[in-house]
Amino acid sequence: MNRRDFLYGLNASLGSVAFTSMIAQSAQAATAKKPHFPLAKAKHCIFLYMEGGPSHIDTFDPKVKLNELHLQEFNASGEDKSPMSSGKRYYVKSPFEFHKAGQSGADMNKHWKKLSDVADDLCFYRGLQVESVNHPTANYHVNTGNRFGGDPAMGAWVNYGLGTENNDLPGFIVLPELSYPQGGASNWSNGFLPSSFQATALRPKGSPLLDINPPQGVTRKQQRRNLDFLSKLNQRHAEQHPQHKELVARMKNYELAFRMQMQVPDIVNIDDETDKIKEMYGVGKEPTDNFARRCLLARKLVEKGVRFVQLYASTWDSHDYIAKAHASRIHNVDQPITALIKDLKQRGLLDETLVVWMGEFGRTPDNGIRGGIKYGRDHNPDAMNVWLAGGGVKAGHTIGATDEIGAKAVEAVHPLRDFHVTLLRLLGLDDNKLTYFHAGRFKQMSQFGGDPIKELMA
Repeated sequence: MNRRDFLYGLNASLGSVAFTSMIAQSAQAATAKKPHFPLAKAKHCIFLYMEGGPSHIDTFDPKVKLNELHLQEFNASGEDKSPMSSGKRYYVKSPFEFHKAGQSGADMNKHWKKLSDVADDLCFYRGLQVESVNHPTANYHVNTGNRFGGDPAMGAWVNYGLGTENNDLPGFIVLPELSYPQGGASNWSNGFLPSSFQATALRPKGSPLLDINPPQGVTRKQQRRNLDFLSKLNQRHAEQHPQHKELVARMKNYELAFRMQMQVPDIVNIDDETDKIKEMYGVGKEPTDNFARRCLLARKLVEKGVRFVQLYASTWDSHDYIAKAHASRIHNVDQPITALIKDLKQRGLLDETLVVWMGEFGRTPDNGIRGGIKYGRDHNPDAMNVWLAGGGVKAGHTIGATDEIGAKAVEAVHPLRDFHVTLLRLLGLDDNKLTYFHAGRFKQMSQFGGDPIKELMA
């Protein structure tokens, strides 16, 4: 044996060892892992993303002072200046009436007619602040912790940290609208994590996944034989090129797709749900049908062990006609969200499912007037409202506060990275330990660490 053959044979054998190691890592990623905090209640997360920036002032954080200041000119400058201000600005009162809901006395716009029923299951947080006023960068920041995109989404981090409870389904599933949010699919990317942690987006119309059924005339046995042959070819290539780590993830995805053909059609079919359940969610009637179907599907997915499910509801970006626009959005999501909370609770799933409701930022107490009653609100990173339910949160409480006009958070104030750390903690994960070595350093979702918001945790 000459030197070249010896080195080639050595490399091939090391490649075989590397390949075996990669397969073991892949198998480990496909099973449930122990959380860093064993006492954490939440095992799953349903993230209700209200894209566009819902106004805290017009949903869950009423400001009586704005009634007094309505249409008075707003002459702020410097840090107090609206991030989108131009021309003359005016204070804008909320066009909505509010009421106290539940024994906790939660503040709610009266259009939240159904959500009031579960007010005592919710934890409202008014102290969050973000760093961007542009939709794409703000979406990236909320979803990945990085305003510039390219990092793993929270669902990818959660699946990396906890693994999956169902090897036949993706651990991270997104239920978008027909039009993707600003920033596109990068909002649910695996980033620098292995590609097996990327979200699977189910289509809102038609077949939830393209090619979910095999081509006509192709049997399951034929598919299995083809995959086995492809696996042999891929394994041979992996032994010769152990540096191509993406190949193992691709092989795993082929296998997952094969198993999903058996699971997904039954799960996404909500026709087997009782008429009572479908009626509770608002399936089959407008304006709730679209979001109702996705909320019901989210419950079915976590019931089957999917770790992280994210739903999008867009067009909350009300610079004009906020009375009409926000009322319409609330009517679309009020009944489905309430039904989701009730359904999870009656099935014993709410305690182990963290539900999050938020947008990418809040809105300003002032706006430019563009004629008549067209006023709305601009983007505001300094004040917003989120709420959480289930999964170990402090139900029936309102934490933090904004100032008297809703311009800034002033109590229990925390940056977004602290909120991310809190969500991970509720799911049993330590952000400082949930790291991945990339580009020469260990990276984490918070970028450089954060403090959990203990007031939100029971």
